[in-house]
Amino acid sequence: MPKPKIGFIGIGIMGFPMAKNLIKAGYPLIAYSLTEQSLSKILNEGAERGESCTHVAKNCDIIITMLPNSPDVEQVILGEQGILKGACKGQILIDMSSIAPLVSQSLARELEKKGIDMLDAPVSGGQEKAQSGTLAIMVGGEEEIFNYCKPVLEVMGKPILVGDIGAGGTAKLVNQAIVAVNIAIVAEALLLGKKAGVDPERIVSAIKEGLAGSQCLTDKAPRMLSGNYAPGFRIHLHVKDLTNVLQTSQELHNAMPLTAQVMEMMQALMADGHTELDHAGLALFYEKLNSISLKK
Repeated sequence: MPKPKIGFIGIGIMGFPMAKNLIKAGYPLIAYSLTEQSLSKILNEGAERGESCTHVAKNCDIIITMLPNSPDVEQVILGEQGILKGACKGQILIDMSSIAPLVSQSLARELEKKGIDMLDAPVSGGQEKAQSGTLAIMVGGEEEIFNYCKPVLEVMGKPILVGDIGAGGTAKLVNQAIVAVNIAIVAEALLLGKKAGVDPERIVSAIKEGLAGSQCLTDKAPRMLSGNYAPGFRIHLHVKDLTNVLQTSQELHNAMPLTAQVMEMMQALMADGHTELDHAGLALFYEKLNSISLKK
């Protein structure tokens, strides 16, 4: 059977490599982005130009959105030139953005009125794993729709069905809270080692295979030790995710003191002008606090 044609909306730091991997896997793809520069990059990889979200929806089988936040997804789906204006019964929308679970559920209800199925499928792994097609993909939706879309999702990473619509977003909130606190303690503890006169790089080598080992330690410690904070996942985007985490936790009367503390650290970094740095830049907060650098 011919592969379904993919509509891809949102060609950013994550969206570009994800769309590129779909093209490399042989999926015909029509793309749209508000930024001509971003759109031109994916057109050069073989994508067809989409003139609007409506135009993309009219010319594909599966629509994928990869956008910054809840209001962006709402506008792209429900707006004047949105997906809903062009999509029809039988199509599937996969929102791979990281947004509030309640928004995903609301949008799914609007799409359902036109017979359009939806999966919420946020990802984790940053730019590096988007490029290698090894993202963790947390999916909410009906099992039958998930199984149909699974080959598409597997081009971009490892999809796991977590539950109904909104469950993917909830899993992503859990993920982002764990990642934030994990990165913070990596920086905090490595600075302790450095101040005690021990080489942090050797500490990482000694502990990474033990219980303290984690993907955050493996991926983020080298950035901290080299001072390379070129964005894989920008601080301001993690702040956006933690805003959704803390808002959801407050609605559920669920205390998250560690997450709230790391949120304050990230806010301080943004106030210092570090908005666009990788979230491993949490190390800069501790370096300033302790008047010592992890960088060799």
